[in-house]
Parts: sequence; C-alpha cells; structure tokens
Amino acid sequence: MKTTSSFLTSTVQVMPPSGIRQFFNAAEADDEVISLGVGEPDFVTPQCAIDACKQALEHGRTMYTPNEGLMELREGIADYLHAGFQLQYEPSREVLVTVGGSEAIDLALRALISPGDEIIIPVPGYVAYAPLVQLNGGTVVELELSAEHGFKLTADALQQAITPRTKAIVVNFPSNPTGAVMTHEDWLPIARLAVEHNLVVISDEMYAELTYSGTHTSVASLPGMRERTVIIGGFSKAFAMTGWRVGYLCGDAGLVGAMVKIHQYTALCAPIMGQIAAIECLKNGLGDRDVMRQAYDERRQMFVQGLSDIGLSCRDPQGAFYAFPSITGTGLGSQQFAERLLREAKVAVVPGHVFGAGGEGFIRCSYAASSARLCEALERMERWLQTHVRAEGLHALQNS
Repeated sequence: MKTTSSFLTSTVQVMPPSGIRQFFNAAEADDEVISLGVGEPDFVTPQCAIDACKQALEHGRTMYTPNEGLMELREGIADYLHAGFQLQYEPSREVLVTVGGSEAIDLALRALISPGDEIIIPVPGYVAYAPLVQLNGGTVVELELSAEHGFKLTADALQQAITPRTKAIVVNFPSNPTGAVMTHEDWLPIARLAVEHNLVVISDEMYAELTYSGTHTSVASLPGMRERTVIIGGFSKAFAMTGWRVGYLCGDAGLVGAMVKIHQYTALCAPIMGQIAAIECLKNGLGDRDVMRQAYDERRQMFVQGLSDIGLSCRDPQGAFYAFPSITGTGLGSQQFAERLLREAKVAVVPGHVFGAGGEGFIRCSYAASSARLCEALERMERWLQTHVRAEGLHALQNS
C-alpha cells in the first residue's frame, strides 16, 4: 500500500518549511526567549478599530461581503494610496481586498503564471515568494542583491536575469529582510527595463508606511508602469493588524478582474470584522500609525547602534522594521549562529540564508519589540559573543 506522502505532488514534497517559523515556534515554547524573529508589531491594533469591530459585531455584522471587499474599504484604500503615494485606482474595478498580503501575492502569481514562465525574485527576499511561484507552476530565477549596493535592485543585475521566458519580477521595498528602500531615481532604469521587455511587476509594498528617510516611492507611479504593476499592500504592519488578515491588491482593471475570479473560488472574501477595523483605521487611526512609526524609527537607531557596539556591523535600514547585521566575523554560519544564540543566549533571530542567495553571513533581527526587550537582547548577545564565539572569530569581529 502506498504511504500517504506518496499522494503528494513532488513540488510539495521537496518544499522546505518556513525558516522563520522554526525560530518563532522555538521562542513561543520558552518564556525566557526574547524573540526578534517574526516580523510582528508589539503594539495593539488602534483602539478605534477594536471599538468599531465590537460595535459591528453587536449589531450582527457577521456575514459575507462582496468578493472584492466592502466598497467603503475599497474607496478608503484608493483615497489613502492617492493621498500618500500619488497612486490612482478606481475602487470598483481596480482594488481587491484580500485575506492578508499573502493571499494577494498568491492571487497575482496564479493569474499571471503559465507553465514555463520565469519569475525573477531579488534575494535576499521574503521567504514566501519562491514557494508560491513553484506552487503555481513557475520557474524561480533568483537575482542576488549585494550588500555593496545596499541590497538595492540595479538595472545591470536585472538585465542579466531577463530571458525570453521572463514573465514578471516580484519586488519588495522597503525590504524584508534587509530594510533597503528604492528611491524614484533608483526605480527609473528598472521601469525602463520592465517596459522594454514587457514585464509585469508584482510590487509588495507592505512596509511602505515604514520608510524613515524621505517618502516611499511606488514603482507603479513611474511612467509606463501603472498598467503593468500589481501593488500589494495591507494593514498588518503599519496598523498592527497581523491577526485580522486584511490585505489588498491594486492594478489595471484587467489584471485585478482576473484575480477576483480566483479569489471568489478560493477565499470568497476577507473577514468582515477585519474589513470594518481597516475602514476605521483609515478614518481615525492615522495618528496611531504615525506614533508607531516614530517608535520604530527610534528603536531602529538605538538597535543598529547597539549592534555596532557589540561588534556586529549593520547597514542602516531605511525602511521596514528589520536589521540585517553581518556575522561573518564570528566564524559561524548563519544557521549555526541563530541556533546557538537561541539555545545559549535565549535570543531568537532568523538566519540570513533562509532569505535566499546573498543572505548567508547575515541574520535578520526584528526591532518591532519594546526598547527594553531590544536592550536586553543586545546585552545577552554581547555576553554570548564574548563567552561562546571562538577567540579568533571574536578578535576578527571586533577589528572588522
């Protein structure tokens, strides 16, 4: 008799579990662990959104919404993107509310990928992109970003990755895990290449609001890019709504309409409670968003300086809420470093290699934790480095 696993597709059988969740689960199982692993705000959802949800529940609003999402929310998203990022979308045809940003990414890839299509994924990058491409029958082409260029996407690197089979590129700026951002000038040559080679750009802008130097530039705002770009956004990071599962995608009506068809057969609609909370955040939660952003910025500056002080060099992240320090001077690989740090110092970080090529030699630390927890984590890391990293590695680290 065949085993149960023999019924699975080969794609699923070889797919590794998330490298992030490994360390999240370990941290959850031990109260002494300080977790800098999962990218989740330590703030609570704005009270106005919680109150709006309670009131809606008390009035019996527990039903389905339209597949595309509540019109009031779609209108609010369109107004929000126009006011904040100079993007203009028609709420009735070009905005789709999804079950978090993850579903939005999956929908975009499902709608676009045909067998044999190549999808370029800049790495280090978010761990979900490559598996979702593979699950949808595409071929992943990793484009390695360099620390030397601040982990930004360059036109030269993109040009070399493009082939006649390239269908799309998935970009994520501000970046998870590196914190890199792309300016208007950075995007211009990328946009020209996308137009020249007729590429679709799936732009994950979940951290758009968490841009600390200047303002966020969406690739969709550049000439020729609106009709070939799918914007992915959501409320999880900027509004501390990770558990509510409300995201959205925006794009040309033809692209979005195709994704609505898939969405109506799979998720049907995003939870109404989350949609109601999101509406309230857009109306009355912007002050809370700004307070949280300021707190992340202060933590960013303190934590990056702290990493430098204990001997871990780190480029200044300009967005998101992650630091991506180098650990090459320790003589340890990123997996070994993270496992030992968790076991011996009770600090959870994510090894850089799980984010793809170019991630080895780094670790990802989320500073979406209280300042007190971050300071304690730095103290534990410093003691551990002094005690457990071999002498020659520590010497190299301190003199790098």
